[in-house]
Amino acid sequence: MNTVKFSLLAIFAAFVLLIFAHWLKLDYFYFAGYTILQFIVMATAWNILGGYCGYVNFGSAAFFALGAYASVFLHKTYPLPVPILMVVGALVSGIVGLGTGYLTLRLRGAFFSIATLAMAVVLQTLVVNWDYVGGSRGAYIIRPETVEIGGLTINYIEYLFILMVALAVLALVTAQSIEHSQLGYGFATIRDDELAAEASGVPTLRLKLIATTLSGAFMGMAGAPFPYYIGYLQPQSAFGLEYAVNSIAMPMIGGTTSWVGPLIGSILLGSLQQLATVTISSAVNLLIVGLLLVGFVIIAPNGLIGLVQERLRARRRS
Repeated sequence: MNTVKFSLLAIFAAFVLLIFAHWLKLDYFYFAGYTILQFIVMATAWNILGGYCGYVNFGSAAFFALGAYASVFLHKTYPLPVPILMVVGALVSGIVGLGTGYLTLRLRGAFFSIATLAMAVVLQTLVVNWDYVGGSRGAYIIRPETVEIGGLTINYIEYLFILMVALAVLALVTAQSIEHSQLGYGFATIRDDELAAEASGVPTLRLKLIATTLSGAFMGMAGAPFPYYIGYLQPQSAFGLEYAVNSIAMPMIGGTTSWVGPLIGSILLGSLQQLATVTISSAVNLLIVGLLLVGFVIIAPNGLIGLVQERLRARRRS
């Protein structure tokens, strides 16, 4: 499927989802749906670097938090509409991703992963000691109850939900177009054998910098509306382990070699976590992620997509 057809299909699916959500008229659907869509963006962004290039990033929460705190900073300095804040979040996190990539992408394997984790710790320490954005105390964001779009007045959470639907579509279209382009083939050569790719003349450093910039930008865009969604932002929530773990687990459970994998993993894990939050407690969310991750590493190391592909190949042979 080419990019244009996929884009039209994704927009149509998003339109159907919005109609269904508006017809349902259930506020919790918007809150839960927003979280799942946010994880779709985060997982897809992580997969651009971690799945396509094979560089495992433990600093996902830092890029997400940069987008969130960019919104807090501008909210206190010069309030702007949320869509513009998302663009600013993309710029801030994308630039940090580019800088981080330039400094760390000469490292490989576990050393790169540890470097991204260290970057997250450094950024969290800076935010904790930055009183203007709330520091360790956190910052309150007072959002309006409603917003008017084209003469139609809707609840603010519904507005945030619409924005996150649009961002999820953009992230998936970008990932799908990368996967079937020369850029995606370059990423695949890095994942399969980076030394051989360098010897063949593939500009590996430039490709990896593109991947870190794109990955960081999408994570920053996902984080920008978060203060308006949660109402009170503190470092423990923005830099939470939940974002770092889910960003890795969702693509690994769904499958990292295709854009479909993060989508399936996000919907599966996100829905289970929302169900557990309502019925048991949000404290068991990471337990669910851990158990599923261990199970899939043993049963389906290539994720659900890989498991289905293996079964189809076995059926063709028989």
